[in-house]
Amino acid sequence: MSEITGLSGPLLLVGCGKMGGALLGGWLDQGVAPDQVLVVEPALEGARSGVPAGVTVLADESGIPGDFAPAVVIFAVKPQVMGDVVPPYGRFVDGGAVFLSIAAGTPIRFFEEALGAGAAIVRVMPNTPAAVRQGMSVLCANTQADQNQQDLCAGLMAAVGDTAWLTDESLMDAVTAVSGSGPAYVFHLIECLAQAAVDVGLAPDLAARLALQTVSGSGELARQSDDTAAQLRINVTSPGGTTQAALEVLMGDGGLQPLMTAAVRAAEKRGRELGA
Repeated sequence: MSEITGLSGPLLLVGCGKMGGALLGGWLDQGVAPDQVLVVEPALEGARSGVPAGVTVLADESGIPGDFAPAVVIFAVKPQVMGDVVPPYGRFVDGGAVFLSIAAGTPIRFFEEALGAGAAIVRVMPNTPAAVRQGMSVLCANTQADQNQQDLCAGLMAAVGDTAWLTDESLMDAVTAVSGSGPAYVFHLIECLAQAAVDVGLAPDLAARLALQTVSGSGELARQSDDTAAQLRINVTSPGGTTQAALEVLMGDGGLQPLMTAAVRAAEKRGRELGA
């Protein structure tokens, strides 16, 4: 039996790329039966190789049975193709489906216009650590999505990590800039730390191992600890020691904080442009 609370009907997953595949894997891990999921994926042959046995995969929406009544329709395709992909699924509005979108920069109003009046819409911004069930997903709903539908969508996203809600959709661009794009910042930190290790004389393979495990282990320590990130930093920093010498560079004028804020602001601005 599924451990996803409130799931009483089938799921229709439109798009099964990296994020769609991660979500599908999380749902199956949570006890959703393979025959309870229908996938629409134009790259049919490629999709078959990555979709577990028992999950039906269709090349397009025309193959969906006439009596199919999904509880949730999940749009997991690129934002630039949403205009062509979404409208045919308006047929499921009257059946009580809730529509869950993971498309960055695509506002709720787009789906309301594309699907028609009365459509229950939940917009979510997940991130790529969902692939290892360590994602962060932030959701926002329109007024047509009732509490049960909101809880169901949150449960689907909780299958791949942590969840949070916004009541103000305008803040979704900020969320995208922090947690949606954030994994890329962390990966770049690993790159930079590894290169710095090489620059001070370590072999590239050892440098890469040190950087990766240090970032991974520190993140896990922060996740499990009751201390704030600031306190954990203080715990590592001995007065007058090596860590303090490095932090005087990272926390000085023009250091990491203003650089990170500028990066997040740039991502937020681009998100607003994409949703305009």
